[in-house]
Amino acid sequence: MKVFFKYAFSILILLFMSQHAKAEEKVLVVGAGIVGASIAYHLAIEGVEVIVIDMQAPASHASLGTFAWINASWAKQPKAYHSLNQQSVAYWHQLSKQLNIPVKWGGSLEWFGNPKRQEKLSRQIQQQKIWGEAARMVNLVFAKSLEPNVKFMDVDALAYSENDGAVDPGQATKQFLSAAINSGAKVQYPCKLKSITDTTTTRVANTTCGPIKFDKLVLAVGAASNTITGIAKMNIPQRTTPGIIVVTAPMDPLLNKILVAPGVHIHQRLDGRVVLGEQAGPPNTSAHHSRLQGRPNKYPDEVLAQQHATRILERAVVYVPKLTDAQVEDVYIGWRPLPLDGHPVLGYSAEVPYVYIAVTHSGVTLAPILGRMVSKELIGNKSIDELSRYRPSRKFENVKRY
Repeated sequence: MKVFFKYAFSILILLFMSQHAKAEEKVLVVGAGIVGASIAYHLAIEGVEVIVIDMQAPASHASLGTFAWINASWAKQPKAYHSLNQQSVAYWHQLSKQLNIPVKWGGSLEWFGNPKRQEKLSRQIQQQKIWGEAARMVNLVFAKSLEPNVKFMDVDALAYSENDGAVDPGQATKQFLSAAINSGAKVQYPCKLKSITDTTTTRVANTTCGPIKFDKLVLAVGAASNTITGIAKMNIPQRTTPGIIVVTAPMDPLLNKILVAPGVHIHQRLDGRVVLGEQAGPPNTSAHHSRLQGRPNKYPDEVLAQQHATRILERAVVYVPKLTDAQVEDVYIGWRPLPLDGHPVLGYSAEVPYVYIAVTHSGVTLAPILGRMVSKELIGNKSIDELSRYRPSRKFENVKRY
């Protein structure tokens, strides 16, 4: 009996020390997008002292200009990466209820105008089924029963992925941050990281809002590759590209599913707003290249923004005629943080070992699972096997996956 009590007492001491160590850990998260917000939330609920800073405001960069499609689609290759996305889609269901994040579930309908590409899509959907995804090819009659307000043109078959959903990324980010704050986290903005001072006794982030002491630093900075180079001392090759997102004023119910149509993506949020995403990006002209220098999130004037919105709406009206009456509310230029091989970059810098890099293109889909996994790696320097293939020191191959 004495041995038992001695053993139990030792366990209690270890548990106390573990919790105390967590409370003493101070993590600075740079970037208040949806990925940084999820990491901050998952750290905060574990008792870690967290400060989140952003040079502008929460969800004001990549997380603002995103179509916000939650999915584990055929483009998520190979199987291990697809599985990571599946886990996150499942976790979205849990977190959306816990944090009161409105997600519109119901699936997606996808098709291409090119017959050969349609044949390939059918093969890709077959692979999805083998990988456990609720996806199948459906005929035009069934598609029309799901979406009576949509003109599918002359397509014979469409990919129907039942598990997909969509979310307002700005609202979701703010809900993550609000929950993090309720667990003790602090959020400061506008606050830009300028440099780090590292001595034998302390680490300090020099920011525009003053010095901030920290133990570990997370760079969840999206497409801001210069910050990664300057702070983590690593070059992460990206092919960052702009994407135009148009958001309408609230409309009567038009769409039940996410539409992934030739040339345009369309979905309607729970609040009635319709979101349009252009597949090809802005026109490839010298004027646009000049205008996009500095990676702005907004067009320089309202007239230009409306011109692009009209161009995208005209494409969408081909499939959803009732969008003719849509009133444009916002037009964003989203900058996709897309590593060269299309996969996330997750792990400590090889040059600055207390700086953790967290960059991914599928930020909306992956935010929940990455928040949980990255927080585990930050607490106690644990290593999650599922993230081992995404380390920043890997060899980056130029792979276009979609």
